[in-house]
Amino acid sequence: MRFSAVPVLLLAGLVLSGCGFSSNRERVAAQQPSRETTSSVAQSPAPMPAANVGAAASPAAPPQEMLAWAGPVPEPQAFAPVARTAGMPVPSERPITLRTPENPAIEEAPPTRGQIYSHRFRDAKPINFGSRSPRKLAVHGVDVSRWQGEINWAKLRTQGANFAYIKATDGGDHLDPMFKKNWRRAKEAGLKRGAYHFFYWCRTAGEQADWFIRNVPREAGALPPVIDVEWNGESSCKRRPSRERVLEKMQVFMDKLERHYGQRPIIYTAPDFYRDNLKGAFPNHPFWLRSVAAHPSKVYPGRKWLFWQYSGSGLSHGVDGRIDLNVFHGSENEWHSWAAAGSSLASRD
Repeated sequence: MRFSAVPVLLLAGLVLSGCGFSSNRERVAAQQPSRETTSSVAQSPAPMPAANVGAAASPAAPPQEMLAWAGPVPEPQAFAPVARTAGMPVPSERPITLRTPENPAIEEAPPTRGQIYSHRFRDAKPINFGSRSPRKLAVHGVDVSRWQGEINWAKLRTQGANFAYIKATDGGDHLDPMFKKNWRRAKEAGLKRGAYHFFYWCRTAGEQADWFIRNVPREAGALPPVIDVEWNGESSCKRRPSRERVLEKMQVFMDKLERHYGQRPIIYTAPDFYRDNLKGAFPNHPFWLRSVAAHPSKVYPGRKWLFWQYSGSGLSHGVDGRIDLNVFHGSENEWHSWAAAGSSLASRD
């Protein structure tokens, strides 16, 4: 049979148009972005196609690693090769804290100096000391016992308490109930602190030294221990030994503490006890003198001293009620040097 030309031409046109439609559909699919995700790109809630769409992508499509960028793709010049030193990047100017000593096993950093806070105490009974006012000295501090109760040590320090002497023991059997807490919290607040012992004339010196050593830790950085010697009418011990006996008992107590702590004890005293017992005694021991009405040079003529207790009626934020105020006899630099040494073998004029 002979076929008409028209049907043949129509049949050929349909075949060609079908091929072209299929080719266009493949090109459109190749231009669509991939639905594939990576660990740094959130998964789309839309259903994933059953077919592997990425496999149909044309060779000209962007590589899949580009999907890992959460932000805009960097400019091509960001990927230009750069000469680098192996390891972590190093800043152009290294901070001074990153410097390492040549021999870390031997070289040590110099000790840091604690901040010195200026005097901000008030006084319930202010005294005019004239040109030799304690306010002119740089380093002030306090002494405390159970009678100050709970102390806010951080606040007390900012008021000017750069050091504290803390009551530890009395006689041979009494421990101040606040000593351990005050000892710990004063250190946490950054104060230099030491402990003092109130001496009883009715107990042997050896017993009292042993009791103090039992309760006060031998600790690096602590200030030298203090022996508090005075006549106290409120004490249960009313005995007043002779000057010779007083000096003998004090020597036994101080020698024992010095052997244990490696620091020469400081002698705290008041005017009447000093007049009766200590004038001219212990020239090689540092003294802490109570003088709340005049400069120590007038009350203790010729005596060198290290600390001056100039008020028993101080007022300060951080403590309820009154507190004893003291000052170090020297400059700020001299304080740092003395405190760093850990002991004082001589007082100052």
